[in-house]
Amino acid sequence: MKRLFYLLIFVLLLGSCSEYQKVLKSEDVAVKYKAAEELYKEAKYKKALRLFEQIVPQYRGKPQAERIMYYYADTYYQLEDYYLAGYQFERFVKSYPRSDKVEEASYKGAKSYYQLSPRYTLDQEETTKAIEKLQNYINTYPDSEKLKEANALVSELREKKEKKAYEIAKQYHHREDYKVAIAAFDNYLVDYPGSIFREKVLYYKLESEYLLAIGSYESLVKDRLEVAQGYYNNYKKYYKTEGEYIDKAEEIGTDIQNRLEQYN
Repeated sequence: MKRLFYLLIFVLLLGSCSEYQKVLKSEDVAVKYKAAEELYKEAKYKKALRLFEQIVPQYRGKPQAERIMYYYADTYYQLEDYYLAGYQFERFVKSYPRSDKVEEASYKGAKSYYQLSPRYTLDQEETTKAIEKLQNYINTYPDSEKLKEANALVSELREKKEKKAYEIAKQYHHREDYKVAIAAFDNYLVDYPGSIFREKVLYYKLESEYLLAIGSYESLVKDRLEVAQGYYNNYKKYYKTEGEYIDKAEEIGTDIQNRLEQYN
């Protein structure tokens, strides 16, 4: 009985494949269009894509083109081919700005770029592009039901860029290249004033100047300790009683004060 059941399934699948191959080889564009749409709605995206690729050039300038181009772009999106999905959705938005699908296409296009953003340790060019695309969507559709999600994605991407920049600056500190580290931390605070890494940056900037000072020639120590003291005061201005690094900062601040008192 089981063998009969599996044989029946095999025959049905074979017939289905055979029909699909006939459609692929057919010269009738309308037949391909109908089959592609049915396959798309059945979520058989790989098969649908092969047909869309064949018929898209045939329908340019025709009434059906708008519908086909949306399906075509979304098929790439469903297949997680985000490079082509982003590109095709952008083409759709430019070609059909009055379409009732234009907002959805704009969002999926922007989200495609979000999906292409790599982990923070890699180059963040794609992340920057994704932020621009999502922000453009937010500005264009401020009343969209996707607004909350879009803002959350932008926040996530910005945090990724912030983490990348922070880790680069911190690497200079760990390599004991303190002057470069301090400059990098300064640039970071200008570029990301509200960053979640702000406390870390303020602390490591303080520590970098402190370590630079105590490792300097005697003639430079006092001036650099005074600069470090200014960084300590700046850290304390924002983190008076609570902070991840407050105990370490207090320890450095006390040592700076003790060392400076020796000069007086």
